[in-house]
Formats: sequence, C-alpha cells, structure tokens
Amino acid sequence: MAVHTRMFSSNTGEAAGESLNGPQIRAVKAIHGPVLIIAGAGSGKTRVITYRIAYMLERGIPQSAILALTFTNKAAREMEERVKALTRKKLQNLTVSTFHAFGVKILRDEIERLGYRTNFSIYDETDRMQLIKDSLRECKLSPEGVDLYALGQLFSNIKLGRLRWGEGANAAFEPVYEEYQQRLKVFNALDFEDLLVIPIALLEGCPEVLEKYRRRYRYIMVDEFQDTSLTQYRLMRLLADPIEKNVCVVGDDDQSIYSWRGANYENIRMFEQDFPGTLEIKLEQNYRSTTTILEAANGVISNNTNRKEKKLWSGNGGGKPIQIFTPQNERDEADFIVGEIKKIRLKEGLTYNDFGVLIRTNALTRSIEEAFLAENIPYRVSGGTSFFQRKEIKDIISYLRIIANSDDDVNLLRIINTPRRGIGKTTVAALAALARQNHSSLWSAMSILRYATDTFRDQSFQETDNADMDSFMTLIEGYKEALLGKRGLSQKVRALVEEIDYWGYLVTEFSKNEQVARWKFANISSLIESIAYWEHDPDNLDPTLYPYLNRISLITREDGAGDTDKGKVNLMSIHAAKGLEFPVVFIAGAEDGIIPHARSLEEGDGDLEEERRLFYVAITRARDKLFISSCLKRRRLQGTIECSPSPFLAEIPSHLVEYPEAKTPGACAAEAEDVLALLKNRFT
Repeated sequence: MAVHTRMFSSNTGEAAGESLNGPQIRAVKAIHGPVLIIAGAGSGKTRVITYRIAYMLERGIPQSAILALTFTNKAAREMEERVKALTRKKLQNLTVSTFHAFGVKILRDEIERLGYRTNFSIYDETDRMQLIKDSLRECKLSPEGVDLYALGQLFSNIKLGRLRWGEGANAAFEPVYEEYQQRLKVFNALDFEDLLVIPIALLEGCPEVLEKYRRRYRYIMVDEFQDTSLTQYRLMRLLADPIEKNVCVVGDDDQSIYSWRGANYENIRMFEQDFPGTLEIKLEQNYRSTTTILEAANGVISNNTNRKEKKLWSGNGGGKPIQIFTPQNERDEADFIVGEIKKIRLKEGLTYNDFGVLIRTNALTRSIEEAFLAENIPYRVSGGTSFFQRKEIKDIISYLRIIANSDDDVNLLRIINTPRRGIGKTTVAALAALARQNHSSLWSAMSILRYATDTFRDQSFQETDNADMDSFMTLIEGYKEALLGKRGLSQKVRALVEEIDYWGYLVTEFSKNEQVARWKFANISSLIESIAYWEHDPDNLDPTLYPYLNRISLITREDGAGDTDKGKVNLMSIHAAKGLEFPVVFIAGAEDGIIPHARSLEEGDGDLEEERRLFYVAITRARDKLFISSCLKRRRLQGTIECSPSPFLAEIPSHLVEYPEAKTPGACAAEAEDVLALLKNRFT
C-alpha cells in the first residue's frame, strides 16, 4: 500500500491513527531546500521524521542519498525500525546514525589520508584517563596532585575549540596535551572528541572527500537540533550541498537543556542565517498532555526572552488542576509522593511504570528511595546514581555485610583496604591463592594465617601484612559482637565510621576538592539518620542488623526481577526524562536553589533561562496529572535550612493550581475507608 494514501487520508491529527495534521503534512512533504521544523513537546516529532523519510523513498529518492542524524543509538534504532514498519522495505542503504557513529563511518573509509591505520582503537573514559596519567608522568608531573576529570574536560574543550591555551585554559598543561595527542597517534587510537574533530579536518582538508560525501548524501535530516554542539553543527553544514541545500533540522529551543555538555540552542538562529530562504514550520499541537498542563508549561516558558514564539495546544481536554504541595521536610515530601502513588494506582488501575518522579539533583533521591523501600514499591533510578549505589554508601553497607557474614568475598574485597590499611593488591592476590588452595573464603584464609605457626606461614606474606590483617579482623570481630542481634544500630554504625576514619579517607581521596569530600560524608550522615529513623519506627519490631540488610537488599534487585506485571516507578533526573512521558508526574524539590539550581543564579541570566527550560521539560512529561512539591525545610549537609518555593511556581497561572492542605486525622480515616471500599469492590 502506498505510503501517501495512508498518511494523508485525513487532517484530524489523531495521534493513534495513521493521519497527520496540517503542519505535520507540510513538514513531511517539504523535502527540497532548507527546512526548520520547530517541534514543541509531544507534537509527534519522531513520527513526522519517519513519515518524511518514507515519503522521500516513495518519491524515488534512493536510500543511499538520505542521512538522518540523531543523538543516541536508541533513538537511531527506533527511527530506523519505524521507517521499516511504515514502508515494509529493507533499509540496507539508509543511514540513520548518531553524529559520532557517522564520524566513525567516515574515518573507517578515509582515515589513512591522515596517517592512521583503518584498524584504529576508540578509547573509552578509562583508557583515556590512563593515557592522561601516562602523559603527565612523561612531562615529569605526578598524577596524584591533579584533578584528572577536570584535566580531561580541559583537553576536550581545547580539542573542540571551546578554549584556547592562555585564554581561559591553564597553559601549564599544554605540553601534557601535546604528549597526550602524540601518544594517541602512536597508539593508532582516537578519543571521543576525535570522532567529530578528525572527520571535520578530513572534509575541510580534502576537497575530493568532501565532494564525495556531498554527492552521496543529498538529503540530510538532524533530530533534536537544539542539542547540537557547534562542532556537530559545523559537520552538518560541511556536508550540506551548497546549491541544493536539502537540509531539514527538527528541534525545540524551549527544550535545550544541555549547554553543560556543549549544546548550543543558538544553532537554530545560525541555521536561518547560514541557509537563507529557510522554510519554518511549527508543530504546536501536543498529543501528550491535558490543556491544563500545557497552559502551565506555556505560562512558565513565556518568561524566557531568547526563544522562538510558539504556543502548545491540546485536544485532550482540560484535565485536573496541578497540585502544589508544601511539606514540612523531605521525609514528608517522600511520604506524600508514596501516598499519592498508592492511592492513584488503586483507584485508576495504573501500573508502577505509569509514574515518573523527577528531581533536579541526585542529592534528592535518598528520602524518596527510603519511602519506596518502606512501602515495598519497586522503582528504578535513571540519569543518576541510586543513593544506595553511591560508593561511599556501598562502602559502609559492605562493612555491615561483612560483620553479618564474614565469608562474603565480594564485600570483603570492597573494604579490605578501604580506607587504606596496607592490605594491597599483592597481599589480596596471595590471600586469594591461599583461599583457592583450601577451598575457603578470603576471611577463612586470613584466619589460617592469623593462627598458623611461623613454620606454616606463606612466604608471600610479610609481618606487616599479618599485622594489618590482624587489625582488620579485630575491628570486624569487635563490631560483630556489638551489633549482631542487638539494638542501637545507628549509633554503632556512626562509631564504626569514626573508628575507620572514613572522613580522613575522603579528605585524602579528594585533596583537591574538599567540597566533594564533605558532600560524600554528608551522604553517610544521611544513611545513619535513615537507619535511626527506621529503628525508631514503632511498627518495626526487630530493628537489628539482619533485617536492615535484608531491607537494603531489596533495592539492588535486578530490573525485571519480580513485579513484571506492575513495572517500576521511574525516579529520574529531569535531564534523563527528556523525550519520555508518564500519565502521572511528580516534580520533587521545587525550591529556590534547587529549581533553579543555585549555580545558575551565580552564573547569569542565560543559565537561568536554561533552568526555566528544564522546568518546562519537567512539566511537559506529564500526560494527565502533575504534582509539584516544595519543602518548607530541607536537610543540607549536616544541618537543616529554611526553603523558599521555586520562583518558577509563581509563573504558573494561578487558576491552574491547587494547594492541598495537610490531611486531618478525620480526612485520613475517610480516605482509608474509600480505599477499603475499592478493595472490596475489586475482590467481590
């Protein structure tokens, strides 16, 4: 069946059907010349792109002449699969790719022109960090005194042209950078930035290569254009034929939230300047959200000045008012979120996967995770690290697991030399060999050495090794006696943290950035506080170590293990939520200093506008219901501060908002009766 008879059969714009609305049809059919599609949130952007590719194929344009660029492998796969489903054709010659994967494609064919071999390696972050260390040593500098992450960022910015030596970049590291570059070339290796920078150098330096790719790719499309960097824009502009200019870019400047990784929403304006006569098409009909949610989003984003004017609208009806809740603290906030999820799920038959809980920073996850855990609500953390997966938290939990079960080799290896106590890799390797020889755990191997006579001591171990191991075992055994089956868990964990001097360990590890050390130690304080809260819960009949560790184990279950019919609540950063949607969304921590983040207030209006765009993205993830919470007080580091609501809340039109009050005991009882009635109806 011909594609056009299906997609142009109606102008009703039914999201679930085969039809497209008027602006979408214009976007699909405008395949010649430069085209800028401003695609608002939920406006069917991906659908338009896939239909556009299908339309071009139907018009006789060869697959090999089409290049579609996007930002993630997942998005590229989804786009290709949707075109296949639409056209029912094999697409061996269609190029749907990320920018970096396309760069690799060019390099595989052309890199020999620059003196590399075609079997080059692409270094990941671990390889790259090791190469930076080696380069520092070659330049007679110690890696121990250098922030390697910051140096890696500096090298990236130099390579991408964002900084120059002596102009915002520390020129003392220029020899290290030159050594790093030379080593990459000698090792026939590329880093991530090279996958864009070297193809650009090839296209600019070899006219015949540039002409070859321009002749092949006569139709170029770029998805999520607002997220392109200047380097990616430069690559796209080079590839575009200067005469035909068949380039279509699709994006939304209101959703540009990645400036911290080089994205430049000004590329939309540059495109219009570099490609005169650009046809601009706006997709403003939103198929995702209710009118209430869209009016709230429009009210917020209209306060930005550097944007394309647009106004999203919906045919989905008015919808429920936005609920803004002001809990006393983060624990009340988490209880509110959990309570609403349980109530809505029961009343409306939703799965856990239908709920999205969005946060601005990872620091907000702990209390929410604790509340999910307490109510046995399955969840996944995206766009950040679960509180219980952070290294400092896993270290302390590993101590507790070894106290509970000393034969746990995995957790023993994690903490045997953390903080450092002289039990290094050589000692651990010798211990592992002894354990294999005796078919025992590492702890048992240490016990054998501890009580063996000199005659039986393995020559691999020095006296200092034995002393260090003996000290470690004494520590564990002492806390085993103090903790197992006894109460006062939080106080004893605090004593353990002090005895191993974990604070001193953090200060040493982050000697160049004590703020990071303080933040990580504050996480440990939060862990101890959460243990205290758990053990003092009147409903907790056994507040001892084993039940606590069993409780923690629930968090680390593999995705998909159990609850397959109900899914998991999505706890994620707002950045990670971009492109996703949920029937019910909670935005937690909508307080001044969090949304917008304090750093944006320090760095000027431009960053404040990006924070507003971030809040706009969060709002437009919701389809039916939106809850926003703003605490009156919040714990920061080891103190509690008074909080003010996010200024963005005042930008939501007041008639769209409700402020529910804290429930009275009577109201709670009435709600409980309603829930009980629902359960009776469901099971009778």
